Formats: sequence, structure tokens, C-alpha cells
Amino acid sequence: MNAGDVEQFEWAAPLYDHLTPDVDAATFQDALALAERPIERVLDVGGGTGRAARAIHADQRVVADPALGMLERARAHDLEVVRADSATLPLRDATVDAVLVVDALHHIADRHGTLRDAHRVLRPGGVLVVVEFDPTTLRGRLLAAAEHLVGFDSTFHPPGYLRDDMERSGFDTTITDRGLTYTIAGTTPSE
Repeated sequence: MNAGDVEQFEWAAPLYDHLTPDVDAATFQDALALAERPIERVLDVGGGTGRAARAIHADQRVVADPALGMLERARAHDLEVVRADSATLPLRDATVDAVLVVDALHHIADRHGTLRDAHRVLRPGGVLVVVEFDPTTLRGRLLAAAEHLVGFDSTFHPPGYLRDDMERSGFDTTITDRGLTYTIAGTTPSE
């Protein structure tokens, strides 16, 4: 994650859940349905307080984030946490059924490394679900401007651009939702 953004999230951690809406599981339900395996272990990358992980029913939900304040809040929601850079996740290969990156990829400095490491930790038949804001929409441009105004070093990418990045990282991709936010699912081949 961009270093300046981590500082912003450390500062905002105590209020974050009160200021941001809950994540609706319907947002990524179609994307998760593309997994070719049961989703028992979910990794929420850049997950902050675990808003996306909390929306998923899975036996094990892990939040990975570099901001300690956010992880403390995630732990308070009974989630497993790991302080980590998203491009170098401290997990073994093929140990996760689904990776979620919800409203976070634009804060991550090493997007390509993050996508490669998500592919590495996914089990065969697993799925990466990315939910992002579309900077080609008017509201998306306004949101990007607002994030920069408050000091975030965000970089937003349109759906086709991100889909291509995910394919270069080894995923078979499907855009499952478009609008101000869009959802892309990337699956890994089954054995």
C-alpha cells in the first residue's frame, strides 16, 4: 500500500467503520460463484477492518493489511489478521480459496505484485475478486479527485485495464458488474 495512504488509514481506524458503509455480499456474489471449489478460507487483502471479509460466510476469514490500527478493529470483529504488504503475503502457496480486494487496489503501490501474489496463494479452482471504482464515470472521476484532495495517493484504473493486468498475472477473468463500482473475478485453473 502507498506509505502515505497507510498513515491516513492509521489515523482513520477508530472511526472507519462508522464512516464507511457495510459491504454488501451481493456486490461480489456473482464473482465468488465462479470459484470451482468450495470457499472455506477467504483472504481479504487491503481489508482494513474486515468489511468485505465480514460479508462472507466462510470457515476461516483472514484480513491482510499494513495498517495496525485497522487490523486491531478487524480482530475486534473476530477475524484473523496478518500485517502484510499485499505484494508479499506471508502465506504458503495454494492455501486460500478466495482472495478479496474490495475498494483497496487503488491504494496499493505494487498492483502487479499484488495480483501475482494473489495468484500464488490461491488454491486450484480459487477466485480473486476485485471491486474498484471506475474512473471513466463522472462519479468515479469525482471520487478520485476527492481522494487526492484529502491526501491519498490513489491510482484508479478502468475495468478493461485491470482485466488485462489480471490476465497477465495468470487469471481467467470475467467482469461481473459495471457502474460506478465494477467487479472483476479472476479464476485459477482447476487441477
